[in-house]
Amino acid sequence: MFTVTLIPGDGIGPEVVEAAVRVVEATRVPIRWERFEAGTEVMNKYGTPLPDEVFNSVLKNRVALKGPITTPIGTGYSSPNVALRKRLNLFANVRPAKNLPGVKTRYEGVDLVVIRENSEDLYSGLEHIVVPGVVESLKIITERASLRIARFAFEYAVKHGRKKVTAVHKANIMKLSD
Repeated sequence: MFTVTLIPGDGIGPEVVEAAVRVVEATRVPIRWERFEAGTEVMNKYGTPLPDEVFNSVLKNRVALKGPITTPIGTGYSSPNVALRKRLNLFANVRPAKNLPGVKTRYEGVDLVVIRENSEDLYSGLEHIVVPGVVESLKIITERASLRIARFAFEYAVKHGRKKVTAVHKANIMKLSD
């Protein structure tokens, strides 16, 4: 039996996670769900949108299914999603996209994987008001994180038999960071 941390989240999260759980359970893989709440109601109740017990469960189980968690815009608390990424060192966002056999699509032969650095750049979440009406967001880029995501992408490509890695940047505008 496998134990999986289940974080339904809030907003549309519980509905989406419930559907995902049904799909997983249809595989008949023996799973015990360790359920934890997170989000706005949890913040109101405990003073944090993501209690330590959630992190401890994920660390113990080494796998989690998480639904969307609301992050108030402009006020309130910082993003629980960013907190999860930082505390669990989830630096690589891996998004495969591939055509499915028998499914007609606009483009044929799509088979790509987007790997995005998930802990720096604007995901650092560092911003401040310069003067009323002007906000500055800091785009943090370190050599360490850049090399780490590049290494991850190349290792992923080798492991999965991919033939090339393409780096996407905005160096024509961001001359030092990209």
